[in-house]
Amino acid sequence: MLLRQMFRRLAIVVTVLTVAFAVPAFAQTYGAVKGKVFDGSGQPVVDAKVTIEYLDGVTRKYEVKSDKKGDFIQIGLQPGNYKVTATKEGVGTQSFDVRVRLGAPQELKFVLTLTAAEVDANSPVRKAFAAGVAAIKEQKFDEAITHFNESVKLQADCYECYFNLGIAQMGKEDWTSAITTLTKASELRPDSADPYLRMADAYSALKKFDDAAKMTEEANKRGGGGATGDADQLFSQGVVFWNAGKIAEAKAQFDAALAANPNHAEAHYWAGMARLNEGNLADAKTHFEKYVELAPDGQYAANAKQFLATMK
Repeated sequence: MLLRQMFRRLAIVVTVLTVAFAVPAFAQTYGAVKGKVFDGSGQPVVDAKVTIEYLDGVTRKYEVKSDKKGDFIQIGLQPGNYKVTATKEGVGTQSFDVRVRLGAPQELKFVLTLTAAEVDANSPVRKAFAAGVAAIKEQKFDEAITHFNESVKLQADCYECYFNLGIAQMGKEDWTSAITTLTKASELRPDSADPYLRMADAYSALKKFDDAAKMTEEANKRGGGGATGDADQLFSQGVVFWNAGKIAEAKAQFDAALAANPNHAEAHYWAGMARLNEGNLADAKTHFEKYVELAPDGQYAANAKQFLATMK
């Protein structure tokens, strides 16, 4: 009897070990995506449709729905690149491009908000928003702020409303309020670089250059910079880094600005300054000469000519 019980315990142990090893074997073959879906006010979204599309040639598409806690999961995914989109009518849509790998699931957080274009054109929110945009175009910033404040009271998850409210506050040079408002916009649209770029400008105006550099780095993570970007924007990011004492990062942005526009005079001057700081006099000379050629009477012309005179 005792021997029989020992064999039964052994059989249970073997069964448990078999199951335990089955899960890692599956994880080593497939990947997974899981996450949460929230609305703009931070509440879970129930029954949001989450679409997972394979991007590496073969057409594969999976759909799941979020539960009452806003959670979702899709297992059994072949490793590769996917576009994951969460959407719910009347709440909003958001997408991420992700790479699914073997083992641990790729985790995502969706915050769904409606764009201004998705709001009924005759709704009070849309009317207030449109009035605010019109006021900004006429540089009537107090009026714009009134309209955008009205719009966010009517729809607390309106990203465009908060973003443009921040722009209007910057027009008034109310930098602190603008940073607070743009932070809210960044929370509503975490993948957007625009709020971070504007916050970088606001921090620069406050001479908080380290904070400005951090905002620029956050913008770049979200595609807010690069060689194919707008030259003026890239140049401005370089100035932010320069003011924060991050010379290498500044140089990269000035070079990117010149890649986008080889005749950007100010970018040439500051690219020269970055190289002068490195002790690379030959390249600095080339940039200063180009600056003087493009802007012989520019604000840095006297400095550039003085540097060139010492390099002869």
